Amino acid sequence: MTEITNLSSDVTELILSYLPIPTLVRASSVCKLWQSIISSTTFSATQTQTQTQSHPWFFLYGIHNTSSKNNQSFAFDPLSNRWLRLPTPTFPPHHYSHSCFLGADGFFLITAPNFTYSRILKRSWRSTSPLHFSRINPLLGVFDSSGSLLPNFIVVGGVRFIGNLVDIEDRLAVEIYSPDSDSWQLRPPLPADFRSGNSSQSLSSALFKGRFYVFGIYSCFISSFDLHTNAWSQVQTLRPPGVVFSFLIGCRDRLVLAGICNGPLGSSFNLWRIEEATMEFSEIAIMPQDLLCSLFEGDEEDKFASLKCVGLGNLVYVFNEEYHKKYPACVCEISSETGQCSWRRVPPLPSPVNKFHQVISFCSTVSLNSILQAEEEGDVGPMQPMVD
Repeated sequence: MTEITNLSSDVTELILSYLPIPTLVRASSVCKLWQSIISSTTFSATQTQTQTQSHPWFFLYGIHNTSSKNNQSFAFDPLSNRWLRLPTPTFPPHHYSHSCFLGADGFFLITAPNFTYSRILKRSWRSTSPLHFSRINPLLGVFDSSGSLLPNFIVVGGVRFIGNLVDIEDRLAVEIYSPDSDSWQLRPPLPADFRSGNSSQSLSSALFKGRFYVFGIYSCFISSFDLHTNAWSQVQTLRPPGVVFSFLIGCRDRLVLAGICNGPLGSSFNLWRIEEATMEFSEIAIMPQDLLCSLFEGDEEDKFASLKCVGLGNLVYVFNEEYHKKYPACVCEISSETGQCSWRRVPPLPSPVNKFHQVISFCSTVSLNSILQAEEEGDVGPMQPMVD
C-alpha cells in the first residue's frame, strides 16, 4: 500500500476534508504539510461549505445566579459526536445581567444597558451605538450585510429596561443595526397580537429567506418581518392538531415547526414542514418514544414544560433544561435529498456539570478558520474532546 506520506497534496487534502473540525485542529500539528493544507483559506472555505453549513454546532451556556464561577459553556460537534468545553465568557464591566445575555448564530450578545457582542470563540467585546430602547429578553437575529465584514443585528420585542426597572407594557419598536454607520434604525414594532407575551420566554424566531419570523410558543400566532420592505405580514395562527407548545426553526431549505403534541396514543414530539407562502403544514417526523422518555424521569404532569428546541442547517436539537438529568439532549438530522429524518441521543455533558438557574442555547455554524485563529490568539485552549 502507498504510505500516506507519498500521497499527492491534492489526495491528502481530499482525505482531510472528511474529518470533523476537532480532529482537523489536532491533525494540523502532525506535520508542516498537513498544517499548511488545513490552515489554507481555500481548505477552510471548502470544509465550511461541505460540513458546517448543514451540521451546525449546538451551544449550551449555563448561568448560576449567585456565583459566576459556576457558569459553564459547552459546544457539541455533531460530526464527531463529541462535546467540547469552552472558556466561560468574561463579561464587560457593568454589563452583567442574566436577562440581558443572549446567544445567536456565531455570537454572544448583551442587550442592556448597552448593546455589546462577541464572537463565540473570542474574548473581546465590541460595543455598538446605543439602542433606542434598552431592553431585556428580546428576540435577536444575525444576518450578513452586503459589502461589510461586520454583522447586521435585528432586535425584536423584549421589555424596556430603564435603570434597574422594566416596563412590560411598552410594545418596543424593531431595531436593526447597520455596521457601516454604527447606527440603529427604528422599524415597526411587533403586531399587537403579540403584546401579552413579547419576550424570548414566550416567543421563538427564525431567519429564513430574507424574513425574520416570530412565533408564539403557546399562542401559535405567527408573523414575519420582511428585511427588504421593513413591513410585518398579517398575523396568522399556526397550530397543528393537538399541539401543546412548539418552536419555529429556520433550517437550511425549509421552515420547521417542532413541539409537543397530544394524540390518541399519548404525548409525542413532532416535526412539521411549513410552507412559508401559505403557512400550511405537513408532518415530517415523530421522535421515537423511547428517545423522548430518555429526556425525562418520572411522570410529572408538566414534565414536558422544560423542553426546549433549537435548530439550523439540517439539524434540530431538543433538550431538557432541567438539571436533574444534567440537561439531556437529542438531535434530528433532516436529509436534504430525501427529507427523511434520523434521530439520535446526544452524549451526556462532560462532568462535572454544575446546576444552573438559567440555560441559554442556540445553534451556530463554526468555521475551521475561526477556531484555528482563536487557538493562535489564546482565546481557546487546545481543542480536546470531552466525550468519546
